Amino acid sequence: MIFWRYLAVFLGLLLMGGELYRSWGMGRPLVFVLDDFAIGIPLVVTGLLMAKDTFARRAAFAGAWGATAGMLYPSFFGKLIAPTQEGVATTNIPFDLLTAIIGVIFALSLAGLIASVVLKQRPQE
Repeated sequence: MIFWRYLAVFLGLLLMGGELYRSWGMGRPLVFVLDDFAIGIPLVVTGLLMAKDTFARRAAFAGAWGATAGMLYPSFFGKLIAPTQEGVATTNIPFDLLTAIIGVIFALSLAGLIASVVLKQRPQE
């Protein structure tokens, strides 16, 4: 589980920092910046809390991964299937690269959700 904990913290920070970089100076509405913080903060917090693997913390960890997957789903498939001119023009990151990054993080969030539910809890001391 330690790999998934570190990945959660890394991806949470990456989502928040990446969104700030992507939006800096582009005039994007604040709500589109803060939505990545709404999924990044729970990933970071639950990743840190999983240092002690309890049932409640495991549930919160799975929830954080699930929320991340749920929020990235429309972002990824919206960019993949029906990109808008506004979406292409309002980013500091090349649109195709951004779509690929979001797709990878979406896939990792699904894997994290599955791992947080399926992997056995380590014995408590």
